[in-house]
Amino acid sequence: MQPKETVERFIAHIHAQRLDEAKNLLAAKGFEYVGPNMRFLSRDDMLSYQFGMVAIQKDLIVRQLSADGEHVFAILDYQTNFEPIGDVRLAVWFRVRAGKIHTVEAFYNAAVVENMLGGNLPTAGG
Repeated sequence: MQPKETVERFIAHIHAQRLDEAKNLLAAKGFEYVGPNMRFLSRDDMLSYQFGMVAIQKDLIVRQLSADGEHVFAILDYQTNFEPIGDVRLAVWFRVRAGKIHTVEAFYNAAVVENMLGGNLPTAGG
């Protein structure tokens, strides 16, 4: 499977809230997620956080998906049912090797999420 296909499947699993299937596309060792206000060094920790977001997820719309070798870039609209957050536009950079996503870097305006959680955002390993 090409890196772009791996990321397409990952996004589809997150959209459908199939987190176990999404987890299978993430590297078991050497995984890293970096966002504007949190960092996870374990796919389990990242997906545990994502599980908490499932309750407010209304839709996940792929606006653009492109690849350059092992680098895959996505522009997503994360629509929520939670008025204080509303909809969040995400830019996400994935690095895929040997059919597994090793790195996810997300770029978004984190101020709304941080304010909603009172500045108490999860961090793991960092």
